[in-house]
Amino acid sequence: MSSRVMQVARCPTEKLSLTNFAVISEKEAHFEQHVTVRNVTHKYVFSLTTHPSVNVGTIAFSLPQRKWAGLSIGQDVEVSNYMFDKSKQCISSMTLQIDFWQKKTVDSSPYDSDAMASDFIKQFGGQAFSTRQQMVYKFGDTSIEVLVKDMEGMDPSILKGDHVAAKKHKTEIGLLLPNSQVIFEKSDSSSMTLIGKSKTRESRQSIISPDWNFEKIGIGGLDKEFSDIFRRAFASRVFPPDIVEQMGCKHVKGILLYGPPGCGKTLMARQIGKMLNACEPKIVNGPEILNKYVGESEANIRKLFADAEDEQKRLGANSGLHIIIFDEIDAICKQRGSMAGSTGVHDTVVNQLLSKMDGVEQLNNILVIGMTNRSDLIDEALLRPGRLEVKMEIGLPDEKGRVQILHIHTAKMRQYKLLAPDVDVKELAGDTKNYSGAELEGLVRAAQSTAMNRHIKASSTVEVNIETAETLQVSREDFMAALNNDVKPAFGTNEEEYASFIMNGIIRWGDPVSAILDDGELLVQQTKNSEYTPLVSVLLEGPANSGKTALAAKIAEDSKFPFIKICSPDKMIGHSEIAKCQAIKKVFEDAYKSQLSCVVVDDIERLLDYVPIGPRFSNLVLQALLVLLKKPPPKGRKLLIVGTSSCKDVLKEMEMLNAFSTTIHIPNISRGEQLVDALELLGSFQEKERAIIADEVKGQHLWIGIKKLIMLIEMASQMDAPYRVSKFLSLLRDEGALGSSTFVPI
Repeated sequence: MSSRVMQVARCPTEKLSLTNFAVISEKEAHFEQHVTVRNVTHKYVFSLTTHPSVNVGTIAFSLPQRKWAGLSIGQDVEVSNYMFDKSKQCISSMTLQIDFWQKKTVDSSPYDSDAMASDFIKQFGGQAFSTRQQMVYKFGDTSIEVLVKDMEGMDPSILKGDHVAAKKHKTEIGLLLPNSQVIFEKSDSSSMTLIGKSKTRESRQSIISPDWNFEKIGIGGLDKEFSDIFRRAFASRVFPPDIVEQMGCKHVKGILLYGPPGCGKTLMARQIGKMLNACEPKIVNGPEILNKYVGESEANIRKLFADAEDEQKRLGANSGLHIIIFDEIDAICKQRGSMAGSTGVHDTVVNQLLSKMDGVEQLNNILVIGMTNRSDLIDEALLRPGRLEVKMEIGLPDEKGRVQILHIHTAKMRQYKLLAPDVDVKELAGDTKNYSGAELEGLVRAAQSTAMNRHIKASSTVEVNIETAETLQVSREDFMAALNNDVKPAFGTNEEEYASFIMNGIIRWGDPVSAILDDGELLVQQTKNSEYTPLVSVLLEGPANSGKTALAAKIAEDSKFPFIKICSPDKMIGHSEIAKCQAIKKVFEDAYKSQLSCVVVDDIERLLDYVPIGPRFSNLVLQALLVLLKKPPPKGRKLLIVGTSSCKDVLKEMEMLNAFSTTIHIPNISRGEQLVDALELLGSFQEKERAIIADEVKGQHLWIGIKKLIMLIEMASQMDAPYRVSKFLSLLRDEGALGSSTFVPI
């Protein structure tokens, strides 16, 4: 139905009369959101809503609407749908002439025009307005008479983001948008008092671009970080300059983004520039600043701030925001005096940057964003409030963040139906613990290359099989292949590393082994669930070759923690004391970056360079370990430390036992039944042979570690069947593990 004759009625409720809507019956299904109402001489555009008390065939208006459009109750009008041309009819700015609705009500208190503008857009956003339109607007408890005096429409180029080319033009009918500007003017006869920026046509652009979103700009998993940066760095810039001035508030001038490589620091800094309606950001790589000629490095810093200085001198508080992004800021802002024998160039560059950011002549129209993986290297003066005061860790994404990141990187494949239905992004997010954003992107690339490889012909020349390439889809199998073979997280779990420690499995030769693993499981659960103990440490101590490292690796593996690292002496052969301390410290620092971590500190006495002759040990490494074993992880992170040692008494003298939460003793095999059970589990001897060994060891004192036992069994197994048992028993006696005279430690 193109148009319909309807009868004018009175607005059914007072509340509806304040909404600026024309009201029709709920049963009138053929009308869209906006309609044209034509009386005898003119036509007017209204936005529609419905109400059950309005009769079919009637359209209800408030008194101001009827007054404006010249309508009377019971009059017949022609009503038809109206479609806005959004390229021309979106309101850029609208001037409203206002007065008190009831002239007897005179209020001398000032009305904040900025608050009124914000409230007006909230109430009437998405509605149609016409020049000379009349309406009533309820602001708080005050009813205000409104006359639409003037409207300017947006140029189509502004919708494409071309703010420079955009020109405003007058429009008679327009659509009010959330980012339209509303300006209030009091009528000549009004006694109303207005304050705020929205009482003048001085346009104040919102600093945040209205059409940006995380997914569109390719950032996932950083919602909290973005909201924190916005609160600290941009909230004050959104407020009108006069309010900021009245508060005596200074804008944040610097943000430092730090964290592991590949977590989105550079991406975030790049997108902050796009998010803001500001000058084009200047992006500088730290090392580019440095120049071999004297004074040139400092001059490069001054050039970066020159435009902001000129604009602040010309425009003052109305100056635009200038963003300077320093990638790898630690290259130019190292601690002053830390570079022995240097020319001092670094120091003067730091001095120049400090004075430009917050020196005697202050700039209030700059935002410096620095990025680094090594925040500990940066000069302390640069991190104080007034300079890089907002310090934000961009850490490894959690599961929700990984889902967002994977959605972003698979969006195009999903759009063109190139992602197989069996690919579950949530499952992938669960399997990619401790993956950074860059590693997740690499995972998607690896899966794509695996899928494409299937459609390459195996011939003398490399060519694509066109017939099958049209059916190309990236499947779950491709992602699993990429997970298992291609992309491993830098801060994740190296399964090959701890798998080598338990290559023979765990031999449950008796109750002690089961009890140790049960205790280990309890400690894992405590680390996961306890709110009071974010740091749990356990020392597995016992005689040499009793399988301590294997048990520690098994506890770590069974924990399924996203970060598992083994700090082992074999990685530090030939290291100096300082290098060893730094290597141990790095393992712990990496562990702090994950939500749940397990660090196995293997063979502590070897790490300490302990030898009984002397005795001698490295006090530097000892002190470093004592500190790290007691240092709780950052808030929200949890850490389980499993240490192993064969020298409990030595550690006690070094006061290291007190650094562990608890100690678990790992015993040797000490009874004949335990030895026979171990032989049965290992399966190296036949049943008859095990019976002979059982008779031989019955009633004898035993003392042998499981690791040593496996070694002796394998030696004996190299002999022919008739001699294996006698050789094995002979080896046991030679090792002093069998015989009534064997000393059994208590």
